[in-house]
Amino acid sequence: MATETEDTAPTKPAENKCEEADEPGSPTDKEKQLSRKSKSNITLFFHATGNTPILKKRKMIVEATRKIAYVSSFLRRYLRLTAAESLFLYINQAFSPSLDQTIENLFECFGTDGVLNVHYSTSQAWG
Repeated sequence: MATETEDTAPTKPAENKCEEADEPGSPTDKEKQLSRKSKSNITLFFHATGNTPILKKRKMIVEATRKIAYVSSFLRRYLRLTAAESLFLYINQAFSPSLDQTIENLFECFGTDGVLNVHYSTSQAWG
């Protein structure tokens, strides 16, 4: 009988450890909340391509729910492009996104080192 109580005693503390990890305030829940907050804003780095003017501020923080059309509109105003002039956007020097895609979706697919690299040009550069 003494051996049975010794065998059952170590399993009870192990069960308590599992219960503590499942509490709502566990570190895993906090980490999930932080990752959600960091996804709410995404950092964009702009790179000029070809003879397009270089931006003075190459870094922009955008809400993840915005569409790439918002970025295109911002660049058109900043570069003072007319409606007749073209603006091409590329992600990672290869992919040209449609204007209805969200920044969050593009970041999840093409983001590197916590940023999304956006190349812009007034003439078609790749593909």
